[in-house]
Amino acid sequence: MRLVEQEPKTILLVEDNPDDERLAVRALNQCHMGVNLDVARDGAEAIEYFFGPNGLVHREGARYPMLVLLDLKLPKLSGFDVLERLRAHPATRRVPVVVLTLSDEEQDVRRAYELGANSYVRKPVNFERFVELVNQLLVYWFNVHTHTKPVP
Repeated sequence: MRLVEQEPKTILLVEDNPDDERLAVRALNQCHMGVNLDVARDGAEAIEYFFGPNGLVHREGARYPMLVLLDLKLPKLSGFDVLERLRAHPATRRVPVVVLTLSDEEQDVRRAYELGANSYVRKPVNFERFVELVNQLLVYWFNVHTHTKPVP
């Protein structure tokens, strides 16, 4: 299944590992789905992206990412802290967040869902499988899933 041609969508990747960031960029490029990728390299950068002085919540008519891919093990602020902050603000509480992490710890899965994650996905270590996973996530979140716009 291919993504329906529409205006480019933005994904925010919150990832501190440069190798995993490069892997995600390569996977998105191989999917050929017209995605703009913004990257935050720690939890504090992700919060700044949304809530800082020039963050999205302070911009009239700002376009929020259609999807946030959030790692859990981040410096400065954890992915849990980021998720909790996103869900606490009216303008960001409905932005789809997929936790994309290496952790398969039951307490991490449970906590992510309790804090409002839309999905929890374990990162595959195989590149081909990672590309396939990214493609499936994009098709689902951009074609299958019915979106509601965030309310600023």
